[in-house]
Amino acid sequence: MLPTIDLQSYLLFVGAALALVLTPGPDTVFVLTQGVSAGKREGVASALGVSTGVLVHTAAAALGLAALLRASALAYAAVKYAGAAYLLYLGATTLWRGDDLDFAERASADARSVPTTGSDLRGGYVRGVTVNVLNPKVALFFLAFLPQFVGSGSEATAEMLALGGTYAVLTALYLGTVGLLSGGVRSAFRARPRLADGLRWVSGSVLVGLGAALALESR
Repeated sequence: MLPTIDLQSYLLFVGAALALVLTPGPDTVFVLTQGVSAGKREGVASALGVSTGVLVHTAAAALGLAALLRASALAYAAVKYAGAAYLLYLGATTLWRGDDLDFAERASADARSVPTTGSDLRGGYVRGVTVNVLNPKVALFFLAFLPQFVGSGSEATAEMLALGGTYAVLTALYLGTVGLLSGGVRSAFRARPRLADGLRWVSGSVLVGLGAALALESR
């Protein structure tokens, strides 16, 4: 049975969701760095991964799993530090992988529309899912945000899932655009190896910064 959401409430939700989605945050920065460092296809793949993470958080909120993070300081800390460690790992591998030539060559391949391998796209997608799912702040956000737009009847869970799906679609459209545009920036550096190297360091430093910020922030 499909949920019946009041049109006025749904439009109010879409407006609020758009305002939140379009506000730059850690997910935007992550997709931006992925597009810049790996190309537009992987940027879009990471955007789809983040959007899938939104669906995971929606399901967790609808089924009451996210409430465990709010109730348990230990569970919250475990997820937070796992997410921070993963971001630090991504940043470190970007900074010290020592493949400056490969970075420039891949940018040139982007410009020639050389197909990206399936493993590259899967890697970008998995990174997007992991970064989003391992951010407990996102889980608590959906736990607090979605119930404001649903009723208290038997359809509440289905309505939350429908609203979360809408939020995921909006996220995919916005972050997918970010991934495409950031990949274009990367292609501009294909003939400038030194600039490409600098761009790699910036991307890695941003990921390390995101990981440190997540580890240090309070609930």
